[in-house]
Amino acid sequence: MTQSHNPAGISRPTNYAPIVWGVRTYIAGVINLSPDSFSGDGFASHQEAIAMAMRMNAEGADIIDVGGESTRPGAIPVSAEEEIGRIVPVIAHLRRELNIPLSVDTYKYDVACAAVAAGAAIINDISGLREDTRLAALAGERGLSIVVTANQRGRQITGDIIAAVISDLRYAVQRCKGAGITSENIVVDPGLGFGKTTAQNLEIIRRLGELKVLGCPVMVGPSRKSFIGLTLGLPEDQRLEGTAAAVAISIAQGADIIRVHDVKEMARVARLSDAVVRGHS
Repeated sequence: MTQSHNPAGISRPTNYAPIVWGVRTYIAGVINLSPDSFSGDGFASHQEAIAMAMRMNAEGADIIDVGGESTRPGAIPVSAEEEIGRIVPVIAHLRRELNIPLSVDTYKYDVACAAVAAGAAIINDISGLREDTRLAALAGERGLSIVVTANQRGRQITGDIIAAVISDLRYAVQRCKGAGITSENIVVDPGLGFGKTTAQNLEIIRRLGELKVLGCPVMVGPSRKSFIGLTLGLPEDQRLEGTAAAVAISIAQGADIIRVHDVKEMARVARLSDAVVRGHS
């Protein structure tokens, strides 16, 4: 069902149009301010990150997702203070310059509060509210959107992976609704690469449409991930075509947002996929 959605939802003035789910696929461009990003795209300076975000905007990004801590397996956690120092100047600058929503990629409440104060309109929580349920309360109080991820790290899933993903996401969705967040403001992410095997990641993409049972928009983030490299036998810097294939199939299976590093190329993939799937000219 097509739903009207305002991802800003905050008291400060905004100058971007609301997202309407189901009309087309939206592109979230990834900005990593962590030196140990799995994809090798971490930015060493605020200026470099800002320049890339501006480029992504020009290339067709609908959302810019800013993160300050690597989410790769085995990454060393950073303090909330360090994370804030990495991302808040970038978010504040981009809020002044861009007319698209900004997202903060964090599972820490203090970081999310600082990012929202700087202008973030979306909270992207890779823990699916298992680290801090206060993120749902923050989103509910401020009228923000929230992305919740099915993260299976530390748990071995040997049964039906889709059933496990839906169970995790249902837990998060229920807590979001309990905080007063409406379904169109809750985005569910199956968590490709977060504790899943290569076969499980491929199965999730193949069966992505089953997540629609949750009644929320679906985001998927296959960009440059290891399951693509393991399937094709390629390093991080040679996974563009594999990412494009995963994006196109995800859109065919009902993805509403794709979270990617290569915005220009994946925006083109999304446009053609939408032309096929949704009949756009």
